Amino acid sequence: MVIFVYDRSFEGLLTSLFYCYSHKRFPDTLLGVGEQLPLLCDEVVEIVTDDQQAGRVWRGLAKKLSGYALWAVAACWMSGLPQVEMLLLRYMKRIFDSHSSVELDFADPDVLEVVRIAKKVAKERERVVQFVRFQHGADDIYYACINPIYNVLPFAVNYFTNRFAFQRWIIYDTIRQFGYYYDGKSVTEVNCTTYCNGEESVGVLGEGERDEDEELFRRLWQTYFSSIAIKERLNPKLHRQHMPVRFWKCLTEKQLK
Repeated sequence: MVIFVYDRSFEGLLTSLFYCYSHKRFPDTLLGVGEQLPLLCDEVVEIVTDDQQAGRVWRGLAKKLSGYALWAVAACWMSGLPQVEMLLLRYMKRIFDSHSSVELDFADPDVLEVVRIAKKVAKERERVVQFVRFQHGADDIYYACINPIYNVLPFAVNYFTNRFAFQRWIIYDTIRQFGYYYDGKSVTEVNCTTYCNGEESVGVLGEGERDEDEELFRRLWQTYFSSIAIKERLNPKLHRQHMPVRFWKCLTEKQLK
């Protein structure tokens, strides 16, 4: 058994693929630095992340894949699913080994799995766009929290910079404890130590942190939401299907008292 040990970064994964071709060795499994090694293994290779090598691999993929297929590779990585690293390593090796396009070869289980995961990530990204609810802070910054299954906030941030181009805002992933701050010109990544203190990390601004009119607008929105609902046509099962329960704690209309 051949094991590659790397830093669990995407650049590290691309460097691992570069090593496969330069040394003609392909791993049976990938482990992160410091993780427990199995008792029986023939060789352990420590991969040192090299941005130049990773860049060469990525540019090579860009030449052989369509824009969507290239995005699908990134989406699979951002899913964070178990064993996705080996899946992507096999998939990318198949791409480089083939003289023709393989991105639509759904008879290959790895190609099919990459497409399946990418579709799930894309669906979760759309849900984030749909279910974000901002709160107006006392510092004139609009704050919103999300808790998606996959790490999709990097894929959604451009939508919000275009949609709310003239407002300052923060969107925070409460599961992964990071977010993005937009100051009206550029986007900066933030985490709980650089911005959040207290209830922001769970999605609710504290009393002294809200704009003085925020509570009024929250109640107006909740009243509107309640008034347009037709009780006789309520379908809780369908409602949960279209609006998953995991998003409810960050939705203003679901915080009715």
